[in-house]
Amino acid sequence: MMLNFWNVSDYRDLLKSYYERRKEELSIYSYRMMGEKLGVDSSYLYRVLQKRQQLPSRSIPAARELLGLTGRAAEYFDLLVAAAKSKNSKESHELMEKALALRDVARKEITQSELRFFGEWWIPAVRAYLEISGGDANPKRIAEYIRPKITEAQATEALQLLKDLGLVKRLASGKLKIADAHLTVGGPEKIQAVRRYQQEILQLAAKAIDECPVDKRDISTLTMAVDAAAFDDIRDMLREMRRLIQKRVDESVAPDRIMELSMAFFPVTEIRK
Repeated sequence: MMLNFWNVSDYRDLLKSYYERRKEELSIYSYRMMGEKLGVDSSYLYRVLQKRQQLPSRSIPAARELLGLTGRAAEYFDLLVAAAKSKNSKESHELMEKALALRDVARKEITQSELRFFGEWWIPAVRAYLEISGGDANPKRIAEYIRPKITEAQATEALQLLKDLGLVKRLASGKLKIADAHLTVGGPEKIQAVRRYQQEILQLAAKAIDECPVDKRDISTLTMAVDAAAFDDIRDMLREMRRLIQKRVDESVAPDRIMELSMAFFPVTEIRK
């Protein structure tokens, strides 16, 4: 897609973007060629892409296939279609609300220089602490609050790093505010840094079994025998659960604790041929 799929609010923009991309790739690509895939003639397709017509219901499955949409993306597309076609403004609004609920949370991509953020497990924890402290960046109080305990010097170092990287910003009141709620990474060096960080978090999870009261945590395991299709489905379910959890976190009005969530789904046998 030339457009950011999840930022599109009219399904016809996706179809138009697809046409423009194909035209760049293949100069002879035409409305007629695309119309044949969708079961409409070239003049009708042109009016659809100009938002003067709606795509016929019979063409929607072909449109999903043309755009390569499955799962949540296909559901999002269907809701955009239904909202565009609805004659009732209230119904259209409700359909758009359902579509927006399927969107990913906004993320900031970590740059090469920002990899130091994942250098120690407590740096992200200090950053998250600013949300529950109302931006109070007192190193001594932070060191006393974080578990397992860290030193005041480590808290000071973490705060300085967060400011240097622009991951927090100072308000007029002197307090600190998180600049971007969710972070993501890409590239081999970044991924390796995150892997080391994830190893530290999993070690903390193991310690929590003995050190954290049962009513303050939820740790469970499940061993299962699955086929390839179930494996793919479960991975998709875990991704969707993570997305929903992130959206729920964004709705927290007055956070009062910092939690780590580690999801581990891995093989303990070789795959039988």
